[in-house]
Amino acid sequence: MTQEEIRLQLSEYQEEGYQKFSSSLIPGVENMLGIRIPVLRKLAKELVRKDAEGGNSLRECLEWKEPLYFEEKLLQAFVIGYSKAGIEEIKDALRKFIPTVNNWSVNDALCSSLKIARKYPEEIWNLLMEYKDSESEFEVRVVAVTLMAQYLVPEYIDRVLAVLGSLPVRGYYTSMGIAWAFATAWAKFPEKTRDYLKEHPIEQETYRKTLQKCIESYRIRDTDKEWMRQERERIQRI
Repeated sequence: MTQEEIRLQLSEYQEEGYQKFSSSLIPGVENMLGIRIPVLRKLAKELVRKDAEGGNSLRECLEWKEPLYFEEKLLQAFVIGYSKAGIEEIKDALRKFIPTVNNWSVNDALCSSLKIARKYPEEIWNLLMEYKDSESEFEVRVVAVTLMAQYLVPEYIDRVLAVLGSLPVRGYYTSMGIAWAFATAWAKFPEKTRDYLKEHPIEQETYRKTLQKCIESYRIRDTDKEWMRQERERIQRI
């Protein structure tokens, strides 16, 4: 499908009420139609399925002109994530796309759908490490959220914690992404995560956010939360 055909199809799914709600959550986005994420995921999967008929949805999406709608960017993220292309082609696509990410929604759509990381973990890991010291707020967030979404497994947890702890905090969304990743790691690997944070202090505001996210989580033990509340009070006095 051409970009113009995609735009026409997207316009059929817009919801005014949802647009008002979503735009309030994503600062700076003014070209939003208001399309629910499940609809975009379904459309992306349909585009990827057409590759079996001789298409190349990944290449075609990356060749689109500057998006007219916010949802075009989201759709690109999902197509990259769901693509059945070879690992080298997907790596090339990621290197083109990651520097263009400029909001948390597109960022997290890409990271959550990037299942190829589970098939080629080392290849995607090495690509992510190209961005771990970036000056860009969202390039660093891509690293944090992808590690959270795809690498919180026994084989990688020690490496994940070490990278999360070394990521530079480039802004609010980087800090929130790191905190979210640490809190999710705590839910899955409580002892390892607690020991890491006790032995390797991280940036104080990100640490506060991590503790708060952990306290709000339903997946973390009450005994851990008791310690977290005490820890939160301690750092508030500093």
